[in-house]
Amino acid sequence: MSDRTGTGGFDPSGIDDDAWTELEKQLEATIPVYDRVNRIMTLGFDKGMRRHVRNHAKSGMNVLEVGCGPGSFAVDLVGMELTCLDPSTEMLKVCRKRVDAIRNKRGEAPAKYVEAIAEDMPLPDNTFDRVFCLFSFRDFKDKKQGLSEIFRVLKPDGQLVICDAGKANKIHGLFGRLYMMTFVQWVARWVTKDPNHPWKWLAKTYTHYGTHSYYKKMLNEVGFIDVKARLLFPGMSSRFKAKKPQK
Repeated sequence: MSDRTGTGGFDPSGIDDDAWTELEKQLEATIPVYDRVNRIMTLGFDKGMRRHVRNHAKSGMNVLEVGCGPGSFAVDLVGMELTCLDPSTEMLKVCRKRVDAIRNKRGEAPAKYVEAIAEDMPLPDNTFDRVFCLFSFRDFKDKKQGLSEIFRVLKPDGQLVICDAGKANKIHGLFGRLYMMTFVQWVARWVTKDPNHPWKWLAKTYTHYGTHSYYKKMLNEVGFIDVKARLLFPGMSSRFKAKKPQK
């Protein structure tokens, strides 16, 4: 990986080890108020964004969520074989308790839980019909390697769907950066009652996050086809989708 001292440890393709380790600590600190802050800072559109992404999967599919966090997305995947992957022990602990409780009420088998990074997933080739990344792609240590691993575990004709920070181009990204540095920071301080709240890292990772064209090119280089990107209303998030070719 390249030297990233000029960007404070970040660039559009990945995060250095020291910065990534600190980021994981900060993300774990968000667990108690994770859903509340996300709901407020997206003006309540977070549920709609998750529903939009969920609609790309159907009952009976084998689904993997990479970077499941505390289970905010996985909890509503109904009628599917589900694997939740996250590098954080604490995130997985919360996710397992939350998701399996709901799956048990629905009469579904427990999900599978894997503690690993996206760049090195202990999962077999050609396994999943869908792979989802919701607000976790931005935090990959090495985005191209993570995408290569996702490509490997997807079945032929399987689909990857990413939902993350909205940055259609550099101008749109400038407005997004202002939003992250003002409104989001105010919300996080108000909810956490802590001026040194962990959401400060959101602004930092967003600043060095790439544009649609940057990641579309990367997805194509990995081998994905039918790569598409669009902003999700009201423009605070982007959705990427791409397919693994049939054999």
